[in-house]
Amino acid sequence: MANKLYPDAATALDGLLFDGMTIMSGGFGLCGIPENLIAALRDSGVKGITAISNNAGVDGFGLGLLLETRQIAKMISSYVGENKEFERQYLAGELQLEFNPQGTLAERIRAGGAGIPGFYTKTGVGTLVAEGKEHKEFGGETYILETGLVADVSIVKAWKADPHGNLIFRKTARNFNPMMATAGKVTVAEVEELVPAGSLDPDQIHTPGIFVQRLFVGRDYEKRIEQRTVRQRETA
Repeated sequence: MANKLYPDAATALDGLLFDGMTIMSGGFGLCGIPENLIAALRDSGVKGITAISNNAGVDGFGLGLLLETRQIAKMISSYVGENKEFERQYLAGELQLEFNPQGTLAERIRAGGAGIPGFYTKTGVGTLVAEGKEHKEFGGETYILETGLVADVSIVKAWKADPHGNLIFRKTARNFNPMMATAGKVTVAEVEELVPAGSLDPDQIHTPGIFVQRLFVGRDYEKRIEQRTVRQRETA
């Protein structure tokens, strides 16, 4: 079996990057994002990226790092409201945006990973989302055609992995990561903990190693919270 282990993010991405490529980046908000891989992408200088992600990170963190350096040319996402630099670039015509309802985005990624080129959905019918898309009736209801998504490289972040690339995600950090791992022509995973082969319970594995080509143990995770909200302490 081929060795999938790499010493760090930069080495794991070596030979995979090129200008104008499409990259899927796992995570939801700042939860479960591949922090090390995003930083390595920034340092690589690759440009003209089409980024497929639920969101655009925040200013100065997550995919926001690649927006600051103007490495992203287009975003395919469902929510971008936490990033002022994204807003500025989009309104100035410097950044392309393909908005998706969140469930549609998730299904487009899942479909791409399953080899399904397209599917019909009622979501977005009668709105701007439906403009320019094929419409078809099923059972007297109108649906629109959405296409599956595939990336040149998917970058994901997992909690545990074995050397074969079997991945386990922790709680809500699971989010978009498993489906994106299936939809990349090459998938690179950064993990918090590497365990010996055979030590993972097969019933607990979220992403089988067949979908993962490269992995490494990440470090220095910040795990920021987008909007920290706490209940005001009651006083007697």
